[in-house]
Amino acid sequence: MATYFSLGPSWKRSLYTPGTRYLLRRSLASTTTESTTRTTKPNKPMLPSYDSKKVEEGWYDWWESRGFFTSSSADYYPTKNNNNNKEFTMITPPPNVTGSLHIGHALTFSIEDALVRWRRMKGDNVKWIPGTDHAGIGTQSVVEKMLMRDRRQTRHDLGREAFVGEVWKWRRKYGDHILQQIRRMGASVSWNDTYFTIDEPRYQAVQNAFMQMFKDGLIYRDTRLVNWCCALETVISDIEVDYIDIQGSTFLQLPGKTKGVEFGVLHQFTYPVVNPSPGGIEKLVISTTRIETMLGDCAIAVHPDDPRYKELHGKQVYHPLLKKTLPIICDEHLVDMEFGTGVVKITPAHDPNDYACAKRHNLPIVSVFDKLGKLNNNCGIEELVGQDRFDVRQTVIDRLKQLGHYQGKDDKHAMRIAVCSRSGDIIEPLLQPQWYVKCKDLAYISKHQVELGAMNIYPTHHVQEWYRWLDNIQDWCVSRQLWWGHEIPAYQIDILDDTKSTEELWVVAQDEDKANMEATALLQKKGYSSDTPYRLLKDQDVLDTWFSSALLPLSALGWKGKSNELSIPERYPLQVMETGFDILFFWVARMAMLCNHFVQSPPFQDIYLHGMVRDAQGRKMSKSLGNVIDPLHVIQGVDLDTLKSNLYSGNLPEKEIGRSIRNLEKEYPNGIPACGTDSLRYALIAYTQQTRQINLDISNVIQTSYFCNKLWNLFKFGLGRLENEDLGSNHALPAIEQLSLVDRFILSRMADTVMKCQQGFESYRLFEAADVVRRFIVEDVCDVYVEFAKTNLNNKDMNYHEKISILSTLRTCMDVSLRLAHPFMPFVTEELWQHMKERVPAMTSVDRPPSIMLEQYPSPQLFSQHYDEDIEKHFKVVLSIIHASRSLRQGHQISIGKELPFIIWCDDTKLHDPNGPLQLYLNDIKKFVKASSIEIQQQDIPSTGQWTVKVINSNLKILVPTEEIIRAQLEKAAANGSDLQSAIANKNKLLNKKLNKAKLDLEKIKEKMNKPGYDQAVPETVKEKNRKRQQMLELDLETLENDLKLMSLIKINNF
Repeated sequence: MATYFSLGPSWKRSLYTPGTRYLLRRSLASTTTESTTRTTKPNKPMLPSYDSKKVEEGWYDWWESRGFFTSSSADYYPTKNNNNNKEFTMITPPPNVTGSLHIGHALTFSIEDALVRWRRMKGDNVKWIPGTDHAGIGTQSVVEKMLMRDRRQTRHDLGREAFVGEVWKWRRKYGDHILQQIRRMGASVSWNDTYFTIDEPRYQAVQNAFMQMFKDGLIYRDTRLVNWCCALETVISDIEVDYIDIQGSTFLQLPGKTKGVEFGVLHQFTYPVVNPSPGGIEKLVISTTRIETMLGDCAIAVHPDDPRYKELHGKQVYHPLLKKTLPIICDEHLVDMEFGTGVVKITPAHDPNDYACAKRHNLPIVSVFDKLGKLNNNCGIEELVGQDRFDVRQTVIDRLKQLGHYQGKDDKHAMRIAVCSRSGDIIEPLLQPQWYVKCKDLAYISKHQVELGAMNIYPTHHVQEWYRWLDNIQDWCVSRQLWWGHEIPAYQIDILDDTKSTEELWVVAQDEDKANMEATALLQKKGYSSDTPYRLLKDQDVLDTWFSSALLPLSALGWKGKSNELSIPERYPLQVMETGFDILFFWVARMAMLCNHFVQSPPFQDIYLHGMVRDAQGRKMSKSLGNVIDPLHVIQGVDLDTLKSNLYSGNLPEKEIGRSIRNLEKEYPNGIPACGTDSLRYALIAYTQQTRQINLDISNVIQTSYFCNKLWNLFKFGLGRLENEDLGSNHALPAIEQLSLVDRFILSRMADTVMKCQQGFESYRLFEAADVVRRFIVEDVCDVYVEFAKTNLNNKDMNYHEKISILSTLRTCMDVSLRLAHPFMPFVTEELWQHMKERVPAMTSVDRPPSIMLEQYPSPQLFSQHYDEDIEKHFKVVLSIIHASRSLRQGHQISIGKELPFIIWCDDTKLHDPNGPLQLYLNDIKKFVKASSIEIQQQDIPSTGQWTVKVINSNLKILVPTEEIIRAQLEKAAANGSDLQSAIANKNKLLNKKLNKAKLDLEKIKEKMNKPGYDQAVPETVKEKNRKRQQMLELDLETLENDLKLMSLIKINNF
């Protein structure tokens, strides 16, 4: 057999020493396991007003300690729930352990927890698995900055093992902090199933997956051009590349540089043509933003159809610094004849387009920079070797000037610069050997599954983006030159005698012993003799973080990827994968590709994508702008001084802190008030109607806290009425025929709301569900039904059955409102539900679940009988008459308790119909408007001063005899002892002001509508809007003129 020489233990990786494995287990066990001791249920008095801090205290610990996150309503309603035992499994997109949660994470957890709570209330068997990501490059970068700031040390000063130990300390500190923030967001996750993407189970899954894919021919090694960060000394993925657009000469501060480096400059220099034709072109002018890369030029390209350079086809130019010739080639793909001089230098090892050109023409590809961004021996000038790529720029310019080949520069050149998002260094395209995943066949399967409906993407406009990504997919570079991450289980076979070939030989294995067996077999297969000496060189790179994340639909469920592990995990696939649309390709597509390969079925049924959170001005959130929002600051409140001081505790460069402070002072001059978790969650979910970019304005979160206060006040009123009334132990409402119009209206609105909430959740349009809940509670229950209920319940003449009907309806509205709102606002709904359960006799006598989260979500089937579109239309007519009557009273300072005779004028035959609202509910209208008498008229009523008119629309008005208005005003004035003449004068002044404004507005709208070409140029929707505006202004004029006549009558009659 071949002779194997071990390198000994000194080269082995330190990532998984017994000590670090123990620390990992201890860390996870101490922070993520659900509490084994029961926390006492919070017992708080009903606060006089809503206070988010006091309301939210205690509930999460109680939920967690009681195990409610792994229960469902089916545990309490086993015979009523049709979805018993239906599994619903979802994982959290793992936040990076590089600090605290940001507002984008808060959006993710708000959406996902709403989905999970809805599913749990529907009776599903829910498992929502939380986790955190080891975030290889991000974590290593942050820890390196911390070490440099605090100790003035680099990772090389510490050595690999000690540095990895520092990373684990960081993980224990901030990883645990993140888990506590997840709790603060109210996320009802399955803590016992928490994962960390580099813990032992995930480590095994990743190692085995890599080895299997290598053996399946899907992973291979190749030398290609990659995005290289010289500061971090690693390849980085496209998502970790930021782009800066500059419009001219700009100096950027780069890592390790004491002076800024100039960009936005286009340099010109010349290459002399070798043996030019008589009278022909003697030199070619080259334009470049990176003149230092000319040391790596291997050719010059022109367009084959460019008539200016036909004579140069097949010729050469002379490199003045390297003193060698370069060929002139023709390339129609690379060269744009219309751009610049139409001549392009080819530097294939440092430019992706040049690299592709070199491949097409079989040109030599030679890198002149090393991994630190310094010139290597290939640069051709010995004294420049070891100099930084940007420092050498001026040297190259000076030498070209000396030789007469530098032509000057254009410092107004607009350009885009690729920057590493982790280090701030300029990306260097560099030729490096890396590990790659073959993606074409995997991508085809994932695309086809969406086409067939095996996976569904919401919102659907992202489907075409999915197709575009997968149709144009390139092989995936999965290796990273880091110290922190999943080690690559690969070994290079280094032949130690003269039989070594140019071919690199690699094997994959779990450990060195197994690698030795694989190596022996491979050498035999390649024809090497049995006594060939060799040694194994362990690959020192780690895997791209996205590789371990791509396995999470399997590995988070316990899959370890072992060759004998044939069964699919018990709860695979996930029902939903919810995340931001920006990682649809980087994460979601890769999950689909890898999981499909291992278990031949898609990893999730539905993909639900939300937009990116930006600030109120639409800017990307960044620490340097001072616009990053910490969710805890919104929840708990924070003053401006604290916001400023937090800038100094992070890794923000000192030069950027001043700018960040100025931005904070502008954005949050008074800090951020405490809004509470519920308000933040609801506001973020409401924002998801913006499917690509969410421009978050804190004022909208503050407005949501007012909604919570409205809900609180509803229950203060309702509980005060309900706790002293025995409505019976059952929840049945009176028969429909026994319900009043307003009861039937609110129950119809409830049925419609329940249906739309269900539709919103099922279609992943949670913002629609959130909106209809708010509208129902605020606009229907609080603003309409409660006002009617107050009036009726204060009526001493109300009979018992009417009272029971109102209270039963009110109780139903309160109960259903809480259950509908709970997925969005878990804390305030739990607090109010517990108060309701304890104080309302009808609920205390019923065996109900201990928490609202285990209640049943309102089902459309249970409420559909109450939906009545005609009732809603009828009531809206009645309500419009009531509002008009109140407006008329208010405009003339007449008490709502003063009875007046009313006439309803209407020329709409549908409203006049015997089954229309006016005839059916005339007695109700009489009661609601406090009418001494009421009648309906269709004939035109003379437009004289004898009537006071309130216009509802062109077909509907209410009228009161003017003398009755005068009498009511006189009675009020006499009772108050006020001066009626002064009141008349002031009223006349106000009415004339309104009249003049109405006339002016009417003239403007008529002038606009009478302009030449109006009918042809203006959209129909705008014309309709203008017509309605004209009609309302004309009706307003009529009303105002009538009111002025009334005032003149008062004067005439000497009042």
